[in-house]
Amino acid sequence: MSLKDSLEPIFNKLPAVASPEGHVHFKNKLMWTLGILVLYFALANVPLFGLSSDSIDLFESYRAFFAGASGSLMLLGIGPIVTASIVLQLLVGADVIKLDMSDPSDQAFFQGAQKFMVFVMIILEALPQIAGGYIQPDQALASTLGISIGAITFIIFIQICIGGLLVLFMDEVVSKWGIGSGVGLFIVAGVSQQIVTGLFNWATDSSGLPTGLFPKWIYIVQNVGADYLFSGDGITFMLVRGGILALISTVMIFLFVVYVESTRIEIPLAHSAVRGARGKFPVKLIYASVLPMILVRALQANIQMIGLLLSSKGITFLGEFSGSKPINGLMYYLAPIHSPYDWIPSLVRETFTSYGAPVPAIWQIVLHVFVDATFLIVGGIIFALFWIETTGMGAKPTAQKIFNSGMQIPGFRRNIGSIEKVMIRYIPKVTVIGGAFIGLLTLIASLLGTLGSTSGTGLLLAVSIVYRLYEDIASEQMMEMHPMIRSFFGQE
Repeated sequence: MSLKDSLEPIFNKLPAVASPEGHVHFKNKLMWTLGILVLYFALANVPLFGLSSDSIDLFESYRAFFAGASGSLMLLGIGPIVTASIVLQLLVGADVIKLDMSDPSDQAFFQGAQKFMVFVMIILEALPQIAGGYIQPDQALASTLGISIGAITFIIFIQICIGGLLVLFMDEVVSKWGIGSGVGLFIVAGVSQQIVTGLFNWATDSSGLPTGLFPKWIYIVQNVGADYLFSGDGITFMLVRGGILALISTVMIFLFVVYVESTRIEIPLAHSAVRGARGKFPVKLIYASVLPMILVRALQANIQMIGLLLSSKGITFLGEFSGSKPINGLMYYLAPIHSPYDWIPSLVRETFTSYGAPVPAIWQIVLHVFVDATFLIVGGIIFALFWIETTGMGAKPTAQKIFNSGMQIPGFRRNIGSIEKVMIRYIPKVTVIGGAFIGLLTLIASLLGTLGSTSGTGLLLAVSIVYRLYEDIASEQMMEMHPMIRSFFGQE
């Protein structure tokens, strides 16, 4: 008996959200999606019982694309789902696990394996944070309740695991009963909240300036002289600290992503049985969407977590940390770029001086940017290729869908092989170009910074996901009006 045959019965018994037996009406899908969104926001505001205020969030810098909220039931966010996807895609891509993703049984096995891996990752991401002392129990509460610190720690661990499971099943509900994916929905929710906070928050930062853009401008107008604002230092101050660069970057990313999402190659189709019935199959420039960027950043986040946990135990050969920020060694170069404070020399000097750490040399900063660029561009290509193969978007599954819908490519014989040959001309090449392009765009966005400190990656993901969600809604409405179109998408 093969490993697949041994594990398949176990995967089949894993708890799952039931799939709808028939077509789900568009209004019901919309209600399920909105309901899960409200539930997500509610759970993100439920604090972990027994958690000390001295706790440190290891993924604070990655909240824009890990979703969730520090100190809440949503502490892990989508981290376990994304990490499980990374591990499986690498194993399948390297042929360690041999699966044919065009085979429905292999697809079902992959999905079962991914769910099982999520369960494992929930534990593996929660335990190190507790064992490393980053998630700390409230000693005062323990003494008040008359129980041990270990009991409070165990209660916190159980809550974190429950939160991770809730995220997994909420994602399933959206995928099966709603519109789009839960992972994308949670990212958009988190980024949107950060942007609103970045515009209107009156709380002050360490420099005494309000965090929100509009309160910050009001404060500057009232307290800073015009002669300084129009000087060289004043212009730099307004661009970086005043948030003008972040505002420009945010608007540019929004417009550019919408433009790029609409860029596509359209392959003509004709119906084999209905004369005159024609259509087009669009191959977008960002064919694999921007979700592979989550996998790249998640890989970096997990590498950083390993370095941070080792550093907390006094093992510093990979680098030392100040809080959750790497300040030297290999971890410094592997850390993602989040804002101008990570690469503009004067701002880097200011940041590291506040940490009381040696300031990196210019060549070290340049190498840091180069390593992050390599991660994003090369990683974007690799994960984009893995993504289309594991989600049924490759040339062969796409050709099968077109053939099953009764469509064919004009000028070619009506068989799967002919359609697949045409798809092979476009899909792999566009996927590589799109993966590299979205990696480059993510790098530029990260270098410039964004409103609300969402990070360039987070904003890029949010804009692209919202655009795709808009297309999904339009598609759902079209299928409601024209039920025959559902057959092309393999829906009942």
